[in-house]
Amino acid sequence: MMILLKSALLLVSIFAVAGNSTSSTSFEGCPIKCGDLTVPYPFGISSASACSINPSFDIICDVSTDPPKAFLASASALILVLGISETNIRIQNQPAMSCYQDNGTIVGTDFGMNFSGTPFSFSNENKLTAVGCDDVAFVLRNPFDPKADDVDLITSCVAICSKLDDLSNGFCSGIGCCQSSIPKGVQSIYSTMTTLSDRSKVPELSSCGYSFLAEQNSYTFNVSDISDPSFFNKTTDTVPIVLDWAIGNRTCNQIMNTSEMICQQNSVCVDSGTTLGGYRCNCSQGYQGNPYLSPGCQDIDECKSSPCVRKAKCSNSEGSFYCTCPPRHYGDGTKRGTGCNPFPREGKFAMYIGLLVGLGSFTLLLASFMLYRILKKSRLKQLKGNYFKRNGGLLLQQQSSARDSVLDRMRIFTSKELEKATDRFNESRILGQGGQGTVYKGMISDGRIVAVKKSKLVDECQLVEFINEIAILSQVNHRNVVRLLGCCLETEVPLLVYEFIPNGTLYSLIHDQDTGIPFSWDIRFRIATEIAHALAYLHYATSVPIYHRDMKSTNILLDEKYRAKLSDFGISRSVAIDQTHLTTNVKGTFGYVDPEYFQTGKFTEKSDVYSFGVVLVELLTGKKPIATCLTEEERSLVVCFLSSMEENQLKKILDARITEQGVNEEHMGVAELAKRCLDLTGRKRPTIREVATELESIRRCENPSFVESNVQDISWSR
Repeated sequence: MMILLKSALLLVSIFAVAGNSTSSTSFEGCPIKCGDLTVPYPFGISSASACSINPSFDIICDVSTDPPKAFLASASALILVLGISETNIRIQNQPAMSCYQDNGTIVGTDFGMNFSGTPFSFSNENKLTAVGCDDVAFVLRNPFDPKADDVDLITSCVAICSKLDDLSNGFCSGIGCCQSSIPKGVQSIYSTMTTLSDRSKVPELSSCGYSFLAEQNSYTFNVSDISDPSFFNKTTDTVPIVLDWAIGNRTCNQIMNTSEMICQQNSVCVDSGTTLGGYRCNCSQGYQGNPYLSPGCQDIDECKSSPCVRKAKCSNSEGSFYCTCPPRHYGDGTKRGTGCNPFPREGKFAMYIGLLVGLGSFTLLLASFMLYRILKKSRLKQLKGNYFKRNGGLLLQQQSSARDSVLDRMRIFTSKELEKATDRFNESRILGQGGQGTVYKGMISDGRIVAVKKSKLVDECQLVEFINEIAILSQVNHRNVVRLLGCCLETEVPLLVYEFIPNGTLYSLIHDQDTGIPFSWDIRFRIATEIAHALAYLHYATSVPIYHRDMKSTNILLDEKYRAKLSDFGISRSVAIDQTHLTTNVKGTFGYVDPEYFQTGKFTEKSDVYSFGVVLVELLTGKKPIATCLTEEERSLVVCFLSSMEENQLKKILDARITEQGVNEEHMGVAELAKRCLDLTGRKRPTIREVATELESIRRCENPSFVESNVQDISWSR
């Protein structure tokens, strides 16, 4: 606050710095310079009058420094602005650091920025870069949003080194330096890192590792950086972060022809290209200036740059120009085009040539138009068929002939049916969005309410696997697993249709205290038992074992009777019966991922057991798996839970809503089971079949009728 007040007082001297430095890029009377930085509208230097489009675009100019410095006014803390362009701004960096101390402790600083509620988001021109030896850098999404369901892992990379000779200048290949991309449109990030070793392998290097988000190509790795004690400050000063900006949160189509549209004459509206919405204005081709200020962009006199050949005459026109060749010459007259060329002969021959060329051009144009109409009609007719083939429709038909009951169990919908069911995929019908696609609520022709999942583009290299998994999931029939009703393959991206589950997620029931639902221990125990049976069914009762691979409380839905339904098979994988694991790129949700899977890349049935153990701890404690606002030791729910178990202090971490009558044997039994599920060594964990059996045994001791009335009898043998 003191810095802001100081900057506000210094604004009186801005006009002395800027003088009368105004132009068509800003409002009359508004300064456009803060030191060497040009501040064009819709941005504006903060002053008594409104020089920006709204306060979110205000720039604070501190003239107490030489040269003056510019800061973002809408940020939660003062952030130094290094440059402003038509599409983005560049700001000062804030690296994260992790240092290994001689006493064996790890100290460091994390880095977080939150632009939620502002017109700014992190550009995909940035890359996460880590410099160090055996250091892991993470970037998380939504760490500052208490309403967020998950703290998502946006990206990560590992910098390793075993000896100094392995390092090379100019290469971020993972040895001493690593880089990874981030998606477009993220507004809130939290960057942290950890050290995997004590750096004793390379004692001549620094004990610290660094990570930072920075503009691509703004940093070039140098071997000396890894041991340079000034690297932290050097990176802060020389490597910028790029932020995209946009006006509002509505697209050009939504705001066109309304009073809110601010694009002036001779300009075009351009969408931001992110899920956040918003737009920017660009001058039309042949025009220049500020498209946000009246009277708009001004015509460029292209003739001043001599675009025509020497023989031709240049004539400027609104938004364009044309070159006129002298008599008895042909061509467009431009230097980049055909220029001006004399006709080979004068007289009637040249005239006939001109007439023939004109007539031929007209005939060709007419024929092209007619051919276009025919091809367009034919293409529209074939487009759905092409999508059907590309998305694996022929493979599905082959699966159906091999398995006669596939199409009996699963319906093939047309794109027209699903467009009608979802009101042409109206945004108001969106139930949720994730890394695998968007889910819409819809009503099909027989009156049933369904959930329609619009997947991302299918990788053609994995097409056979995609269709095989649809065929396998169509066979899943368990009352605690969301049922796949059908699919549509004649659209650009595949559409999957599931039964609709009305009462939200287990995550909301656990962590939203305002639901009004008495979340008793009996309900929690029943839900845990139902999900254990659902996972056991997937692992052991299907024709091919199915590993869920994203087991978490947000993927457990609750029906009208608050029975659990396991959902979201977007990254599930089926395996051959004689396989024991899958080797894949690490996927999943931060806080639930099996550490052994993260280290080896091998996903086994015990990896699902670990994630289920995290859900058990959520049910016991009522706490989220990751809490970024706590210290590093308290940040992980699993670490806190295991520590409480070791210290025999379970009651301190249990949810107060279930311990009103004290801690009973069921609480202790489930806690001990969760502890076994969370063993760092996968082979020491129980199977999910053993987990389901043990849960039944725990409840049978307290309430013998529970098993008969609430647990579905299933066969776990093939």
